[in-house]
Amino acid sequence: MIPSSWLHLAGPAIKNVGLTCLHLINFGFALHLFKENVGGLCFMTGPSMLPTLDTSGELVLESILPHRLFPDKLGRGELITLTSPLDPSRIICKRVLGFPGDVICVDPTGLTAHSTEHVIVPKGHIWVVGDNAAWSRDSREYGPVSMALVRGRIAARIYPFSRFTVFSKDATYIES
Repeated sequence: MIPSSWLHLAGPAIKNVGLTCLHLINFGFALHLFKENVGGLCFMTGPSMLPTLDTSGELVLESILPHRLFPDKLGRGELITLTSPLDPSRIICKRVLGFPGDVICVDPTGLTAHSTEHVIVPKGHIWVVGDNAAWSRDSREYGPVSMALVRGRIAARIYPFSRFTVFSKDATYIES
């Protein structure tokens, strides 16, 4: 038990500690809300996006807010982050290849399907692929992806600094 003569001394210190804790908690919540709704840094690893992203892992800038405000502004060839259709606890990075109504060759490499097999991307879905077809689990495996799974765009590679890159959504493709 604290003697009553000490309470007047301990009171301000306890109040300061309490306020500092509340400020730290508020900052943590604000940081979380910013990361989940506006964007932030993400660490990407794995071979599916070689040579664009290295297997050893790279720090990228994920932009979420513009996609939430303008979901119809996704560009063909753009790098996106999305919730994995195979494991909803994982966020993955893929490249947008097809939009609703596009006729897509399921697997031009012939690794997972005959190169003559085609699919029409349904409304509200997109077709995504990894840059390294041999090591990518993408729409060739799980089919068209719901737009609701798209989280945001990859705006830039931040680290390693020697490979700093701003990714654009400009892609060269042939229209029929």
